[in-house]
Amino acid sequence: MTTTLTDAPAAGAGAGGGLEPGTAGRRPVPVVRILRMELVKQFSAWRVRLLVLLCWLGPVLLVFVIDQQSTLPSDTLFGRWMHATGWAGSLVVLGVAGTWALPLVTSVVAGDVFASEDRLGTWRHLIIAVRSHRRIFAAKAIASVTVIGLLVAGLAVSSVLGGLLAEPNQPLVGLDGHLLTGGDAAGKVLLAWVCVLAPTLALAAIGLLGSVALGRSPMGLLLPVMAALGMQTAQMLPLPVPVRLALPGYAFISWNGLFTDPQQLGPLLIGIGVSLMWAVVATALACLLFLRRDFTNVNNDGAGRRALTLGALPLAGVLAATVGVVAVGTGAGGSGITQAKVQRSVATVFSHLYPFQQAQMRQPAVTAARLQTTAACDKSEGLGAQAGPGNDWRCTVSWNVPGYNVTAQAVYQVDVTPTGRYIADGDGPVQVNGYFLIINAGKPTPNPLWQFDGNVDLISGH
Repeated sequence: MTTTLTDAPAAGAGAGGGLEPGTAGRRPVPVVRILRMELVKQFSAWRVRLLVLLCWLGPVLLVFVIDQQSTLPSDTLFGRWMHATGWAGSLVVLGVAGTWALPLVTSVVAGDVFASEDRLGTWRHLIIAVRSHRRIFAAKAIASVTVIGLLVAGLAVSSVLGGLLAEPNQPLVGLDGHLLTGGDAAGKVLLAWVCVLAPTLALAAIGLLGSVALGRSPMGLLLPVMAALGMQTAQMLPLPVPVRLALPGYAFISWNGLFTDPQQLGPLLIGIGVSLMWAVVATALACLLFLRRDFTNVNNDGAGRRALTLGALPLAGVLAATVGVVAVGTGAGGSGITQAKVQRSVATVFSHLYPFQQAQMRQPAVTAARLQTTAACDKSEGLGAQAGPGNDWRCTVSWNVPGYNVTAQAVYQVDVTPTGRYIADGDGPVQVNGYFLIINAGKPTPNPLWQFDGNVDLISGH
């Protein structure tokens, strides 16, 4: 792209700031005009056009096709409820997008916005025409965020549309087993998509930093993806809670706290705050490096020890400081997963799902309060520490059977991930939590007590 811009009138020279020496009497091109040119450049690239097409059409087709299958992605969050309500499909897409789609989007858009000028050798034309490094940086950053916002909006709208085309607007089962009405589910689905904008902006800022610091090197383009994969790998490790929450990638997971009652907002707000701080710091570092760059040296494409030092070390300092602040502010330590939390969560989910199952089976109505449900859980058959993640949790759920004045029990094998999410798999009796189909509204659906998802609040003291 070698397009140049027409100079602004000489009147009012110097009012906008950013004038280069020797250009007195002429002012830089307004940011709006530079932004317009940057957007034209972005949408002229075939890869951005392809991303727009995929983000706006891909989810609607994917959700609709998956929903027509007899086997659902039950290993994904809310995947087992795709046949029950149209809102589950969008949440399945959101979980996958946080792992793959959003890091890829930020790499292609923000990770290449400065490096493309190095590859094409167009810096001289751009700087001479605009005459303000600050305005060039601002326009490129705003253009990147605008395109990324358009792509995220496409994923959200398309996935919601696909889900509602496949299934009606029915209540959604939350992560503590309670039912959310269609309207409530709609609001929380949209809010969950808004929440992931914060970690997406953090990755976009890392992309800007990589694009400025590493120039035409492909490492700059790959930096957001590598950062996202690194943070996802860290989330799978048994890290202490403050370290887990101090990584901006945790906000791609913590939106699931919106689907419990009461909502688990602590980890979500911390994740959003951390992500926004990373976005601000990484953008400021990218701007600093860009303003200090020597554009008179044609061999300088931005890469160098100084750039890496100014880019990587401050972010490492931000991570260390955030870990300390989260540790002191929350008082959380260890894995955040305790025996008491698992027991309480499993009992709560069961007490909400049991009335739902009875209603589906046309049995007399019961309430969660009448069940007086409790759960006794142990890890590794009671050997070792009774805390932490693992697939060796086993819970025995007890409840009062209404009308019979007897106590019934059901057993679950529970797989708790380091992030606090768990899957409980029914292990008998088969009449309660076995795999059997229930005809609901003319459609066969699996027994809701057979397998269910739950979430442990990592920073809650209860």
